[in-house]
Amino acid sequence: MNAAVLRDDPHPMLVPMTVSDVDAVVAVEVAAYAFPWTRGNFIDSLAAGYVARVLSNARTRIAGYFIAMEGVDEMHLLNLTVAPSEQGRGHAHRMLDELVALCRERSAQQLWLEVRESNARARSLYLRYGFKHIGARPGYYPAAQGRREDAAVMSLDVTVERDALE
Repeated sequence: MNAAVLRDDPHPMLVPMTVSDVDAVVAVEVAAYAFPWTRGNFIDSLAAGYVARVLSNARTRIAGYFIAMEGVDEMHLLNLTVAPSEQGRGHAHRMLDELVALCRERSAQQLWLEVRESNARARSLYLRYGFKHIGARPGYYPAAQGRREDAAVMSLDVTVERDALE
């Protein structure tokens, strides 16, 4: 990925993820995580019709992406990732804004997610955004040396305007 190209485009666009994006998405995933999703996870998510968006510039370089699963009156964020070279630029916040707008369009009332307990940066982002820590899922994520790591379960009431929370 050419990060310089992304920096030249101050307003990357969020567009639906397609199968043709998957190889580039997997490259970002592998760069971002010790235990990344597989290509098959992304293909399966698209085949299942999950909400999937990529944040890309005019030259289709991927700065980030998210995948979410719709449920009855709720949405479940499965994966939100910003390319390591693009972190700290507000991309995660922008993708959350887009996802919340999609939740409202689809009459979802809650947005749920799991995040590694060790991922303090992501947990902090979600808390600042307005998510509430609801509980934990013991042993949810794979970890080093065959161990498992707990997930923090978080939820956001998408019926409340964010400005009211700030």
